[in-house]
Amino acid sequence: MKKLDTVIQAAKAAGDGMTDTEHRASRSARQKRRIETVVHGIFLLLGLVTIACVGMITVYLVVSGIPAIREIGLVPFLFGTSWESTAADPKFGILPFILTSVYGTAGAVVLGVPIGFLVAVYLAKIARPRVKSLVCGAVGVLAGIPSVVYGLVGMMVLVPGIRELFGVPDGASLLAAILVLAVMILPSVINVSVTALEAVPKEYEDASLALGATPEETYFRVSVPAARSGIAAAIVLGVGRAMGEAMAVVMVSGNVANMPGLFESVRFLTTAVSSEMGYASGLQRQALFSIALVLFLFILLINAALNLFLKHEKEK
Repeated sequence: MKKLDTVIQAAKAAGDGMTDTEHRASRSARQKRRIETVVHGIFLLLGLVTIACVGMITVYLVVSGIPAIREIGLVPFLFGTSWESTAADPKFGILPFILTSVYGTAGAVVLGVPIGFLVAVYLAKIARPRVKSLVCGAVGVLAGIPSVVYGLVGMMVLVPGIRELFGVPDGASLLAAILVLAVMILPSVINVSVTALEAVPKEYEDASLALGATPEETYFRVSVPAARSGIAAAIVLGVGRAMGEAMAVVMVSGNVANMPGLFESVRFLTTAVSSEMGYASGLQRQALFSIALVLFLFILLINAALNLFLKHEKEK
């Protein structure tokens, strides 16, 4: 009987020990689930805050910008060629600002994106580690320079250079703005493109090289297509930087409401808002909010066009 009691007690102790282990494991699993739920909730909240910020900006611009468009008229506002906001008979045509922003951004992209893309390919695939470190450091410094410094250098060096080189009365022009914007978008294009290219699996390149392709063919026919979504995102960032820049542009473009010409003093959408908002009132102030709304819609259209393009490329 004593042996039987001993065996029963041992079995109970063993059973109690197993139950305790399972209990600890279950409690640990519940704690992990709680932590995961909390973290998931935090990230969800942050995402909703981001969406709410975009929504509030959109609503504010629409509410503030629509009254001026109603009073001026959509066609006269968008397609009018004269901006005389402080005249006795004010005119609020922003077509010169729209065309200047489009031409300036397009020119900066045409000049800056190919250079930034080729530099990114060199840094990600060809450059030695020491050279890559040096160039990436320089690109980082370029990204950290305030826009007012770009404008100051452009005003003191680039504007006189254009005036002397092309023999124009004033070097503050659309060309100067394009050159400054092309330099300013380089860090965005280079950094994001390098990250996208470095994320391409090395197996893709090894397979291409094994099939007899040269390194250059591999980089441009395998790595670049595989990283096209990241490169496209870099281009969008560059476009957004060029479209939204104000301080540097106002210092080198002349800030005159002319129809765009390569050697003409011009005014961008951003500089139109920044140069008059400080003293504007009444309909003039409302028209400036309408300009901000147009600029915001431009950015949305660019992002939507890119998303459609990437979706079409993935479906092929």
